[in-house]
Amino acid sequence: MTEPTFRSGFAALVGRPNVGKSTLLNQLLGEKVVITSDKPQTTRNRIQGILTTDSSQTVFVDTPGIHVARSRINRMMVESALSAVRDVDVVLFLVEADAEPSREEKALLEVLAKATAPVLLVINKIDRLAKDTLLARIAAYGAAHSFREIVPISALSGDGVELLARVVAGYLPEGPPYFPDDQLTDVPERFIVAEMVREQVFRLTRDEIPYAVAVTIDAFTERPGQELVAISATIHVERDSQKGVIIGQRGAMLKKIGSNARREIEKFLNSRVFLELFVRVSHGWSESPGKLKEFGYE
Repeated sequence: MTEPTFRSGFAALVGRPNVGKSTLLNQLLGEKVVITSDKPQTTRNRIQGILTTDSSQTVFVDTPGIHVARSRINRMMVESALSAVRDVDVVLFLVEADAEPSREEKALLEVLAKATAPVLLVINKIDRLAKDTLLARIAAYGAAHSFREIVPISALSGDGVELLARVVAGYLPEGPPYFPDDQLTDVPERFIVAEMVREQVFRLTRDEIPYAVAVTIDAFTERPGQELVAISATIHVERDSQKGVIIGQRGAMLKKIGSNARREIEKFLNSRVFLELFVRVSHGWSESPGKLKEFGYE
């Protein structure tokens, strides 16, 4: 009797900013491992999420959104996303159902035309469109590129996500798993905790502040007898005025960021958390190779 075939490999999630890549990855895994917000360019690093079933293991690579990059950190983010296309077994090109192709998406289609890996079109947010409009959108993208498959989904509700996972697994090569079957991501807990603090900055502060923020973990101490994790983190900004916004009047904003982040971290760690936050001005960190490396971006 022939043993069942096991498939394993890597699938890149690519697309413009704020198209729903991180929401989709969390939905695929059934747990939050990457941060989300309604602001573009929330994701800065390539983050791998691992979905293991009885017959396959798909390592999804969540990439920064493709956009017109001007600063050093933004150029690094775009190169990280484009390089992912060259390093995987299948590419998932994520677009929004209710939006016309953007300049970035048209440019990305030119890159995907040269990809050796099969490219699947994933049309997200299908709940926003009537069926006939969705069919017209599918036809328009199908004419622009020869996609192996076109899969409509709603990353937020989960509609079509299980089907997408099965479709992706079918394109993976035969082989053993890369990671243990209970592992959901390749990034350490400290990284995810720092991201959860940065997520609250994105959600709570005005538009220009989040893009000037990086978060580092200074201490991460488990206290088994108390069933508690004590965490100390620093929020780095580029200007004194930004520091004032993060702290807020009488420390109110920093307290709210900390309170919201602590709740998310407690759910993630399944433990009580004591979270202490500091704010530090690191002038021009987003253009400094040394600071980018120190903060985990290069």
